[in-house]
Amino acid sequence: MYFEIDHMCPSDWDQVALIYQEGIETGNATFEQSIPSWDSWILNHPLEFAIVARIDDEVLGWAALSPASRRIVYNGVMEVSVYVSEKHRGKGVGLDLLKKLIELSKDQGVWTLQAGIFPENQSSIILHAKCGFKIVGIREKIGKMNGVWRDVVLMERRKHEVELD
Repeated sequence: MYFEIDHMCPSDWDQVALIYQEGIETGNATFEQSIPSWDSWILNHPLEFAIVARIDDEVLGWAALSPASRRIVYNGVMEVSVYVSEKHRGKGVGLDLLKKLIELSKDQGVWTLQAGIFPENQSSIILHAKCGFKIVGIREKIGKMNGVWRDVVLMERRKHEVELD
């Protein structure tokens, strides 16, 4: 299947939000329970790291990076989000989006990409592993969702050229 990957723009938000909602409804994609407004979402997701996969005007999936922390020491650590429309899962959309995020981050001072994934979301764990992410631990009972404590698999991908002082 041929699709393009492009930077996300405000006019994509309606479709991005629908795909995000599909992820929320699975119960295994995020702790979030509702979709934020574009204005709220963009505060934590720099546009240079927000992308969509599309065919013509249809958004198939989206991916974005957000700062892992506001502390200056973590300026090069970003958290990954990848969401694919239910009808386009399993077609390589998520893989291409994640590869593009990695490429975009390479020359931007990012040395670590991290992802927090529910252990039940095996397809996401496999996707991240295909792109060089490694499991660094399990955050047990890190948060409650609908009254149930949930674990999160912490995966990371480190830039190989990090210069240590």
